[in-house]
Amino acid sequence: MTPAQAAALAHVRRSALLRRPATRAVIARHLAASGVGRRPQELVAAVAAHGRLTVNFHPDRLLADGRTVADALAAQGVYRSQFATGISNGGLTAFPGGDRDRWEEAMFGGAYQATGVLPADRPTYGGLNLLDHPDGACPRFGSCHLRLRPQVLARATFCFGDSHLEPPHLGTVDVPEPVLAELLDATAGTGVSLGVAGTDPATLLGALLRRRDRDAWRAGPAVRALDDYVEAQIHGAVVLGRDVEAFVLDPSFAGTRVGRVLADLAARHGAALHWHAGFELPVDGVDAEFRGSGIPPLAARIHAEFARPGEPVDAALIGRAAASAVTEPDRWADRGPLAATLQDLKMLWHVLVRFGAPRAR
Repeated sequence: MTPAQAAALAHVRRSALLRRPATRAVIARHLAASGVGRRPQELVAAVAAHGRLTVNFHPDRLLADGRTVADALAAQGVYRSQFATGISNGGLTAFPGGDRDRWEEAMFGGAYQATGVLPADRPTYGGLNLLDHPDGACPRFGSCHLRLRPQVLARATFCFGDSHLEPPHLGTVDVPEPVLAELLDATAGTGVSLGVAGTDPATLLGALLRRRDRDAWRAGPAVRALDDYVEAQIHGAVVLGRDVEAFVLDPSFAGTRVGRVLADLAARHGAALHWHAGFELPVDGVDAEFRGSGIPPLAARIHAEFARPGEPVDAALIGRAAASAVTEPDRWADRGPLAATLQDLKMLWHVLVRFGAPRAR
């Protein structure tokens, strides 16, 4: 890690240690109330032993130089943050003085605002996939994900929920109590945990404490955790050959150029290749309430213009429309600024994650 990255990690760890007594007491209360005969230290150990970092991404989105994300990964062998790429599947605010810059200044004690810090030094964002969701910890940010090796946990920081909400408390893998306490409190209050409805603290604690074989990735139903996740900030480069144990891809890319690039990339770097169940909707099945009444007409338009015969709305179709919006701006001029079109396509992806069925085989 660079000095700035090490300073950011140290700042979060110091702050988490100060809150450890109070937040460990919160965890102990949940353990006692749930009848789980374990100590908070055992929960911390289970998270360190079994948690996996995932980084969700859309492989077919275009960078400023015209390459797809997949092509850039193949050329560089490194997954880069939005400060370096200039694109985002969340809010594009990663520039000096922007919202992301301000959030990071508060989160990391100004470490990344020091003189000489480069855009490539900034953290990469992902999620802590505590329950092995097959669609990744944060599917709102992409149809595919990288599953990182356990050693990357040591240079990650965490918060419960998205950092754009400016969370007051962060943690590290060895001092995660502030984050776990917030997660347990939220589970008790909402009955939803990490995207899983009908969950209480006892159920969550049992799942987290139960030893599981996390090396044998298994496909299963998507959990669709659009808003309910533990965000991870990874300090230091995510190098494919060193840090990635698996590429987990959306099946809409099977047989496509993007899919072949990623499959070749996994093989080149000795990573496993998996396919999750995917998401698809008939074009007339796009919900009008979840992300706004303008999303169904957009879905109908991109389906009419970009879908192949019999193709549903899926990740690859949305990606073709997103690429067209960038490369053929006149085709989309009636919709206003490019940023507005890309934002609506992002909302369509959210609808697909929320309501889409597994891909038909």
